[in-house]
Amino acid sequence: MNRAIVTGQRLAALFLLGCALFNYPLIALFNQPLRVFGVPLLYLYIFAAWALLIGLMALVIERRKD
Repeated sequence: MNRAIVTGQRLAALFLLGCALFNYPLIALFNQPLRVFGVPLLYLYIFAAWALLIGLMALVIERRKD
């Protein structure tokens, strides 16, 4: 299959993962009055999910053809 098509499909899947990670039910799970190292749990979750998506996008885009 064409490399551009596969990359596009993987990026679309990452978009859907991002939609799921930032959707209400998951956000509500982390909306607790708990702090981790002084940072509210919700903020930590949002930052970690955001960083994970950026890292996965970098892997998909920069992956070399084997």
